[in-house]
Amino acid sequence: MAKRDRDESGRPRSARPRDTLGRPLPRGRKGVPPIPNDLRLPPAETLAYAQDLLDRGLAFSAHEVLEAAWKNSADDERMLWQGLAQLAVGITHVQRGNVKGAFTLFRRASVRLAHFDPPAPYAIDAAGLVTYADALVDDLAKGVEITPTQLRPHLVVVRPP
Repeated sequence: MAKRDRDESGRPRSARPRDTLGRPLPRGRKGVPPIPNDLRLPPAETLAYAQDLLDRGLAFSAHEVLEAAWKNSADDERMLWQGLAQLAVGITHVQRGNVKGAFTLFRRASVRLAHFDPPAPYAIDAAGLVTYADALVDDLAKGVEITPTQLRPHLVVVRPP
């Protein structure tokens, strides 16, 4: 049996490099820089980092940043961060052409984010992201082509200049 990569607690972890959509590449190939497994950032920095990654089309990496926040968040915020991470995974599924996976993750994200009435913590645009996820589900169901620009939602409320 092949030896699997494991983290310090024994959980499976792939040390293989990944492409921009998070798919494993052959060992020795250059992939996108990985997000550290032990990432801990304040909420505003987490959101800025994830937004930058989304804006660059790196939704899988944004998911990893948001997942780290989810794992490190207080109990009363876990659902919020989980919803954001699921939204990023939904975008990843669209980028990969997996419509069924996108439906599932956008619906899960929508349900979780809907629990946070405005104003959500950290200026997260929970209501706007619910609308965004639901609109993508509708468009995907109709077979509408989703452009890369549509896969760059604003995580926080955008204030006019």
